[in-house]
Amino acid sequence: MNVANDLGAHKVLVVDDDRNLRKIIATNLELAGFLVTSATDGRDALEKIEDDVPDVVLLDLMMPLMDGYEVARRIRKHHNLAIANVPIIILTAKGETEDKLRGFEAGADDYMTKPFGPQELLARVRAKIRRVEVDSSLSPLTRLPGNLAIEGELRRRIADAVPFTVLYLDLDNFKAFNDVYGFTHGDEAIQLVARVTLDVVHRRGTPDDFVGHIGGDDFILATAPDRAEEVAREIITEFDSAIRALYSAKDLRAGYIETRDRRGTLNRSPIMSLSIAIVANDRGQITNYAQIGEMAAELKRYAKSLAGSVFVKDKRR
Repeated sequence: MNVANDLGAHKVLVVDDDRNLRKIIATNLELAGFLVTSATDGRDALEKIEDDVPDVVLLDLMMPLMDGYEVARRIRKHHNLAIANVPIIILTAKGETEDKLRGFEAGADDYMTKPFGPQELLARVRAKIRRVEVDSSLSPLTRLPGNLAIEGELRRRIADAVPFTVLYLDLDNFKAFNDVYGFTHGDEAIQLVARVTLDVVHRRGTPDDFVGHIGGDDFILATAPDRAEEVAREIITEFDSAIRALYSAKDLRAGYIETRDRRGTLNRSPIMSLSIAIVANDRGQITNYAQIGEMAAELKRYAKSLAGSVFVKDKRR
């Protein structure tokens, strides 16, 4: 069975101002079973990525209007996490170590120096595709570990008998927002929770912290017991500030959005908030994975009964 069939119709964006090179690269990739889109410069590339997120970007460094370094940086800083995590292979005529380092610092995953042969090109593209497939348990929306990885991580922590705390994050009033603003803006709200959580963990957490996306608008964070409340508090502060950007000025002034249920009854839903349930295993009281879910569900129900963004923990422990 050939590799192209194994990979399926994966999409590659080729970004290079050299028309002939673009054609050669595209021909080799298409013969191997890839769907290829081309861009002539950095601005064109960013527009095409917005329209259709590729599986791999082949990016020339030396281009007019916007060079490859800047394109890579913009991809990595993109608000859409699916775009921000696209594998980037930089193509350049330069082979100096400092240029390679600059490319990696801009966000490149791999580096190819021109001229290169078709076999090397295909091998490197396929390697990036395989990496993505290995990471298929990641959420396609947030690129965070999904349920299998979450379960494995928490089971490992329980088995290691090392104190840890789990934060279960859930958006409030998300369905109403999604109904009124549409699923695209709903995805932005979910990605916002992911970005805020990762940012706070980077600043306030520990190197061993774990952030996962359970699905929908539910997230999980495992951290050290002494960091849990500080992290939760800062996540809430940042979320409450950032979420307002997703609403219209009219809805912000009102403080709510209006929806109708199936019976036609008018309902008012407040601006989205964040409920965080904190489950501690600081004394080894949790002995199996299911306990975490049960305890978090109970705390989350209580948190969601309160107004605004809050975190709650089991005071009996």
